[in-house]
Amino acid sequence: MGAVLSKPLYSRRSSSRVETPDGVWVCWRCGDVEDISRVSDLSVGGLFLSTPIRQPEGVKAQLEFLVQEGNIRAEAVVRHLVPSNGLGLKFTAITDQDCPNLVALIKRIQSSSRPKRVN
Repeated sequence: MGAVLSKPLYSRRSSSRVETPDGVWVCWRCGDVEDISRVSDLSVGGLFLSTPIRQPEGVKAQLEFLVQEGNIRAEAVVRHLVPSNGLGLKFTAITDQDCPNLVALIKRIQSSSRPKRVN
């Protein structure tokens, strides 16, 4: 009988991701390809872009978020592709001045996704 492969019981991600509302969008560029896509989920380590555009793993990307927290510019690398669904990107660089805006964005998303307490 052959070995059964299953998913590991742990995540390889160093930080957990939060699902984003429809209002989080990013301008991104990989080589000659430029687009604007919705961010499906986000963490301080990376994000998942909803896009039908395919990019191979390892390709570098430049990102610029369109959010109320202010400028968030980052560099990333494509870590995985889900055909017809999107791209998983890992951040490789973000400026010191934009990093607090990324953290503020994540905090806003987390607070808006928690159920409101009713008195």
